[in-house]
Amino acid sequence: MRVLVVGGGGREHTLVWKLKQSPLVKKIYCAPGNGGIASDAECVAIQGDDVQALADFASRERIDLTIVGPEAPLVAGIRDVFESRGLRLFGPTAGAALLEGSKVFAKRRMQRYGIPTASCEVFDDPEAALRYVRRAGRCVVKADGLAAGKGVIVAGSPAEAEEAVRLIMVERAFGDAGKAVVVEELLEGEEVSVLAFTDGKSIKPLVASQDHKRAYDGDTGPNTGGMGAYSPPPVYTEELHERVCREILEPLIRGLAGDGIVYQGVIYAGLMITSKGPYVLEFNCRFGDPEAQVVIPRLKTDLVEVVEAVLDERLDGIRLEWDPRAAACVVLASGGYPGRYEKGKVIAGLNEVPPDVLVFHAGTGLAEGKLVTSGGRVLGVTGFGATVREAVDRAYAGVEKIRFDGMHFRRDIAHRALKSGG
Repeated sequence: MRVLVVGGGGREHTLVWKLKQSPLVKKIYCAPGNGGIASDAECVAIQGDDVQALADFASRERIDLTIVGPEAPLVAGIRDVFESRGLRLFGPTAGAALLEGSKVFAKRRMQRYGIPTASCEVFDDPEAALRYVRRAGRCVVKADGLAAGKGVIVAGSPAEAEEAVRLIMVERAFGDAGKAVVVEELLEGEEVSVLAFTDGKSIKPLVASQDHKRAYDGDTGPNTGGMGAYSPPPVYTEELHERVCREILEPLIRGLAGDGIVYQGVIYAGLMITSKGPYVLEFNCRFGDPEAQVVIPRLKTDLVEVVEAVLDERLDGIRLEWDPRAAACVVLASGGYPGRYEKGKVIAGLNEVPPDVLVFHAGTGLAEGKLVTSGGRVLGVTGFGATVREAVDRAYAGVEKIRFDGMHFRRDIAHRALKSGG
């Protein structure tokens, strides 16, 4: 089987790493890939959002299966384009991907299907939004469209909420994603990410994880695309898992089907575990990043077999098997991320990382034969252990060996689990 992975970050490197283990796979391409992926797949100089060029490549190279990593191509309709040309692609259609592409669409569907989520108001007029947040107090302001994981601002006061509205709707810091905003009540609790495979009828949840969005230790600083993750989070009990399936995942897929939207692929539920139970913060239409770097390595089942079952609508016959060990991933970022940062810093020490620690490349490239930084999030270092503590220790053992100018990382990944004795 010839497989194409779309994207060029740590999530995509994790997918390539997993696909290489399948006896069904003979050749892997990645578009556009990165400096590390180039060691595991043939990188193709096509950007992930160039849907037509990707379809042309897949047709020309007789690609049997395409797996999409990032959200932008899915929201842009890559599944629809590939299907119209007789090409198999894993990921939802544009209509289904609106769950991530539009916060307004997602909130209205959750309300219609009775899925627990924060109460909210929607605004497409900045002045109306400003009047509302002046009275609302603490709240969460979300850009309606895609904003690379950075369009959500937690406002601790009316002044911060006003600043968020101006940033998103007036200054258009996230472009057209800020044409409208969703202003939500601020939920209190602990966040958990739950992903699930679905063929539009059956649902197979993956092991839960918890990521770290804030840039600095103690969950301070600006939101990023994710500074690390670990699995499993102790707060996510078997009882909670049953509730999430019964109250969130099943009603979502059933409700979408009832609306004529068949969702196939991975559904990502970002949850807040409150004193009243799980509430949905957001839905994403793809594997999380960096959640993928701790969840996919724990999956023992052949990923290709699962993907094929999803596309053939026979997921109910698949049994997912998991590595019982915990996993933890520490993201190494460029200095200044998620703000301005420099590229082209030489990366050293990868050959010194312990062999039982995985290093997934996110923002790396090759320059004059040397591996250099090319993005904000540069590497994801994943360790394993019988406990979360052991997994975290192994990940940081790998981090200690890696060096590049300006390297920044959080030193408290999985701090909630460690405080609870995980």
